[in-house]
Amino acid sequence: MEIDDLKRDWLNLDFDEQKFELRADQMLDFARAVGETAPRFTDPDDPDFQAPPTFTARFHSRRLLPDEFPRIGLPLDAGKAVMPQHPLRAGTELVGRSHLHEIYEKTGRSGRMIFLVARMELYEGEKLASIVDSRMVIREKPNQ
Repeated sequence: MEIDDLKRDWLNLDFDEQKFELRADQMLDFARAVGETAPRFTDPDDPDFQAPPTFTARFHSRRLLPDEFPRIGLPLDAGKAVMPQHPLRAGTELVGRSHLHEIYEKTGRSGRMIFLVARMELYEGEKLASIVDSRMVIREKPNQ
């Protein structure tokens, strides 16, 4: 499978959309789990109470890849990145839309590896609230 073909056929096409509600109890649990101590993340009575910046990393699309994406190997987790755009408050509803944002390859000792970045853009209405990138690596199946 050629990388240029994958890019042409699969980049920037939405393959999932779902809604998420930000709940105060989940925000507090997440803040405790990641060791936050600032009252704006740990005290719902704080006037600036908000989700920790990486909170949206807990949201996932229903599918790892588009349904018809070629079966070129088993995707393994290769990391995440969260890019919050503004503070998120309890009670907010977000809509997440997922697409493949980046596809590239590297050659390692065991052969070619294909990297995919699935991006979920989370919107609060029309306003972009957060971006979550999930990086996957696939060790290409040897030709049979």
